[in-house]
Amino acid sequence: MPEPAPRSSARADVELRLPADSAYASVLRTTTAGLAARLDFTIDDIEDLRIAVGEANALALENADDDSDLECAFRLAPGRLVVEVTVSAAQEPELDLDSFAWQVLSTLATAAETTSRDGHFTVSMTMTSSAHPLEAAAPDDSH
Repeated sequence: MPEPAPRSSARADVELRLPADSAYASVLRTTTAGLAARLDFTIDDIEDLRIAVGEANALALENADDDSDLECAFRLAPGRLVVEVTVSAAQEPELDLDSFAWQVLSTLATAAETTSRDGHFTVSMTMTSSAHPLEAAAPDDSH
C-alpha cells in the first residue's frame, strides 16, 4: 500500500460549504460536534463548542454578502479542534467586541479571532479538550 501524501498546512482536514443562511446553522453545529466526538472531547466540551460555533456562524452571517456561501474549515489534532467560518463580505465588517455573540464565543473557545481580507470575513476559533490538556498544548508539526 502506498504511503499517504504529506498534509499541506493550507489544507483543512474537513471542509464544509453551506448557503450563508441561518437555516443551516444546525448542520454546522452537528458537524462540529461529530468531529469533536471523534477527538474524544468531553460532553461538556462538545456542548461548549457547539454553542461557540453557533455564535461564530451568527457573526459571519451578519457580515455576509447576499447569496454568499458559508465555508467552514476544520483542522483536527489530538485534543484540539480549529474551526474557521468564512463568508464573502465586500464591506469591511465592524466587529463589536462587546456584542453578546463575541462575548460568548471568546469565553467558550480557547482562542478566537476575526480577519477580513480580500473580500472575505473569517471567524476563527480553537478549542482544546479538557480531557487531553497536555496533548492539546503540544505543538503539532503536521498543520
